[in-house]
Amino acid sequence: MSLKLSVLDQSPVAEGMTAEEALANTVRLAQFVEELGYERFWVSEHHDTNHLAGSSPEVLLGHIGAKTSRIRIGSGGVMLPHYSAYKVAENFKVLEGLHPGRVDLGVGRAPGGMPIATLALQEGKRRDIDRYPEQIDDLLAYLHNDLPKEHPLHGLKATPNVQTAPNVWLLGSSSSSAILAAQKGLPYVFAQFINGEGGEHYTKLYRQQFVPSKYLDKPRNMVAIFAICAETEEKAEWVASSLDLSLLMIEQGMVSNGTPSPEKAMSYSYSPYEKMRILENRKRMIIGSPKQIKEQLFRLSEAYETDEIMLVTITYDFQDKLTSFRLIAEELWG
Repeated sequence: MSLKLSVLDQSPVAEGMTAEEALANTVRLAQFVEELGYERFWVSEHHDTNHLAGSSPEVLLGHIGAKTSRIRIGSGGVMLPHYSAYKVAENFKVLEGLHPGRVDLGVGRAPGGMPIATLALQEGKRRDIDRYPEQIDDLLAYLHNDLPKEHPLHGLKATPNVQTAPNVWLLGSSSSSAILAAQKGLPYVFAQFINGEGGEHYTKLYRQQFVPSKYLDKPRNMVAIFAICAETEEKAEWVASSLDLSLLMIEQGMVSNGTPSPEKAMSYSYSPYEKMRILENRKRMIIGSPKQIKEQLFRLSEAYETDEIMLVTITYDFQDKLTSFRLIAEELWG
């Protein structure tokens, strides 16, 4: 089976790196993986953090679209409950007008940051995630200019009036997001890089409960997972040690100025609990040599019944990141 690969980049900041460098690396990575033949390139939304520079996907995507030519670009994702569905639709219709036929709009309901950031985004109002399903309906209607007659804003158009609409994907890491995507008849991405448990089951629920819609006639799903590949398994483990420690630091609320170096990770004194957490977090990753990664990718493809997998790669050294994507592409596609 032919396997398509895509990329989700969070604009990670390594220790000693500036946010400007991290954003420039994201653009450079998009150009690099486009040349390698990757299917799509998505960017994320995270707020009030030192270790990820991607806070505004719609702004970053406009620049990435101008610096690339073929690869699909999209959000992974816009955290819809923070925003007006109307404004999100207009942002992405502008992107679609600039880059016709290339834009994906991935949406989620996670906060994307700590409560203080949510307060700032909501300007003190309560974040109402209960309206999320209704917001999705509104978003789709605005994108396609077909608000139902009973809608209180019937007749309103989201501009510009472009000829095509972005593809909407629902993102999630739980059964509720999978079932919602099925009910709305939309494609679904399970974030295994966030939740290492239950993804196969949740995605099966999605396929079983899928209701065809005017946007999609049959289920379509992806899985997104951390991936680190190097010439040897030993080198891959060395590179991945940075991510192991970084996740631990985030989980434990430790002060972080970005992704630590492998040297720092290897010299860190891990407690028994932390060693257990590293093993648990490894369920969110695939790590190894090109051949090992290929085997793991095809196992994931079979488990999730998908022909496309989205890779999330965080390394201390940006060259290690480029090498990882190159090695995987060469192993899969020659």
